[in-house]
Amino acid sequence: MSNDADDPIAAARDRSPLLRSYAEQYGESTPFAGLTVGVSAPLTPHTGLFIDVLASGGAEVFATGEAGSTHADVVAWLREQPGVTPLADAGTSHEDLVGARRELLEQEPDLLADDGAHLLGMVHEEFPDVAAGVRGACEQTTGGITRLRTMDDQDALAFPVYDVNGTPMKQHFDNVHGTAESSLSAITSLTDAMLAGSVAVVAGYGHCGRGIARKLRALGARTVVTEVDPRKALSALADGHDVAPMGEAVQDATFVIAATGRYHVLRREHLDALPDGVVLASIGSAIEIDTGALADEATQIEERSPGVERYRLPGGRAVTLLTRGQVVNLSAPDSDGNPGEVMDTTFAMMARGLAALADGVGLPPGLHPVPDRLDREVAHEKLAAMGVGIDEVSDERRAYHQQWEAHAGAGAGANDGSDDEPSE
Repeated sequence: MSNDADDPIAAARDRSPLLRSYAEQYGESTPFAGLTVGVSAPLTPHTGLFIDVLASGGAEVFATGEAGSTHADVVAWLREQPGVTPLADAGTSHEDLVGARRELLEQEPDLLADDGAHLLGMVHEEFPDVAAGVRGACEQTTGGITRLRTMDDQDALAFPVYDVNGTPMKQHFDNVHGTAESSLSAITSLTDAMLAGSVAVVAGYGHCGRGIARKLRALGARTVVTEVDPRKALSALADGHDVAPMGEAVQDATFVIAATGRYHVLRREHLDALPDGVVLASIGSAIEIDTGALADEATQIEERSPGVERYRLPGGRAVTLLTRGQVVNLSAPDSDGNPGEVMDTTFAMMARGLAALADGVGLPPGLHPVPDRLDREVAHEKLAAMGVGIDEVSDERRAYHQQWEAHAGAGAGANDGSDDEPSE
């Protein structure tokens, strides 16, 4: 275990066996030698460790952060690392961060690692000549992939982009467990409120929403899910949650937690239905809560404590907004985002994806799934690091499932546990 009190990524490093091993492996194989990598992500200790892995692999790394989630000690540490240039500081305004992204893209990066598709959108909109020279990119967020899918549908992507957010490791491990745990920790720390007995409205039942709704219910909250997808709404009902439109759901809410990554899921038309004392938080992106409408309606805005603002609405109702609508588990004071154990696997997927793109995978421009082989390898590596073993499919079983002619009708109607290999 590291005991270096001056190393802001020491704790993250201790909980990240994959990234520790990648730093060592890449230091020998140098998959990024001679390449420039641009990183746009919250500059937390976990991101600092990821950047260190890229630099260990020979990359020249330029990094920008996000408003409200840039750690001053991490930036200072990165400035001391060879081959790394951070372009953001703690407290940097949104406008300055936009300028920092432009400065990064002026370095003509070969590879991009993005969180929210900020760099990827900008390089296509403002730097088409730079985009023409990019080998590829990785995106790790739901909101970013939503934007990239639109670009891909319009044939607007100039290079291949790996959808890291779509990997089973990211969805079922990071999104379901990591985001849920760190977000609830931030919310309870900021509010000093008890979850048991509360009414928690969760907007969105994707992997992040599913994870936080399940954990809220396990802690004694009554959970209400809002959705626009009827299939996810049915899934939420089957999991034991109530389901209602936002305008109805919020009327008795203690907490409203936006987990969609989409634009203005809580907006002006819902404000009249908010009860006195309700707490609003976003765990998906900074665009989910219409904070402008909330400010317009307020007769008074008071900062109660760092990361906690109270809006007094007509009629005297008080609405508490956490971290100004920014992603709460990244923007809350003293919050490092998701636990190191899950960021270890997510950034391992990002590193593996970038290494594959650096090596030249022959993909056409567009949005692509990360090869299942890489996802499985990362999962196996994580299990090995945890000292956990699993079964292997025997040759006999594999042969049985490959000889479809001999048993084309056998097992009809059976419930498969896996999309490709049989599961127990």
